[in-house]
Amino acid sequence: MTEVPTNEAPRLSDDQIMGVLQQIADRFSQPQRSPVLHTPAEQNLDYEDVTFPSLDGVPLEGWFIPAAGSNKLIIANHPMGFSRSGIPTQFEPWHSGWVSSGNGFEVNFIPDYKILHDAGYNVLTYDLRNHGLSGAANGGIVSSGIFEARDVVGSLQYVRNRDETRDMTIGLFSRCLGCNSTFFAMTRFPEVFNEVRCLVAPQPVTTQTILAHRLARAGVPANRIEDLEQRIVLGTGIRFAQTDPKEWAKHVRIPTFLYQVHDDVLTQPSDVQTMFDNIPIAEKQLQWIYGTTARFDGYLEFQRRPQPMLEWFEKYMA
Repeated sequence: MTEVPTNEAPRLSDDQIMGVLQQIADRFSQPQRSPVLHTPAEQNLDYEDVTFPSLDGVPLEGWFIPAAGSNKLIIANHPMGFSRSGIPTQFEPWHSGWVSSGNGFEVNFIPDYKILHDAGYNVLTYDLRNHGLSGAANGGIVSSGIFEARDVVGSLQYVRNRDETRDMTIGLFSRCLGCNSTFFAMTRFPEVFNEVRCLVAPQPVTTQTILAHRLARAGVPANRIEDLEQRIVLGTGIRFAQTDPKEWAKHVRIPTFLYQVHDDVLTQPSDVQTMFDNIPIAEKQLQWIYGTTARFDGYLEFQRRPQPMLEWFEKYMA
């Protein structure tokens, strides 16, 4: 059963509750696209604008950042509501949607790519469907990994068919929705990952867990989660039980490093802990981030303290 933290949110009328439920359902089902505000040029990185198809043909837009003389490649997948360059949460409408949970600050992913490049990795990063500059698909909805898994597969097919990358050693850096999508791709298309060496996975999350916490912070009674699910089903056709990365984690077969803000007010430690426990191999690690309750600090952890993740990549991609 999903645990919900207590909070001191104001008591809401039924009409106000209905409005909050619809707002959360709308923002979750079809989040505002984040623009691609930054480029690798800001970190003096050479890069190529690339486009390639998802498994089902959706056009995906991305960057290929070469590392001269390297035969190692990291494919980076972004969180829900972000683009490959991050999320401009210092601006509206993103600020209003995140500031109440302490996440009203920008996340810029370009420094991540600089760190990976300087460590000797080529990088492919791209916008998932219905995000950034990639194509619209499936009615514009975000599916918590079900449809987005096809994008993960498409990125692997792309690098295996591109002349200069086809023989490279591959690792994955899959954040949040990117991790959920990777887990589901491993569940549905396990053969695609046969030659992938490892996965670094910040902050995967179960849909019901994060939405239950968002309701609690908005002052909505916990029993209204069923009303919220019904609204999401009407918008997407997808129920919470269909999007459970804890179950998908049972299909992970490559060395996996998970990390998560332990006291993230939008989730709970047991969510990621269960995913970790369910990964059925010995080559796995879970690292907690302490000293913050802001989820976005987890997305910035790599650029602040990258050594544990770089050591994981080095260990399994050497």
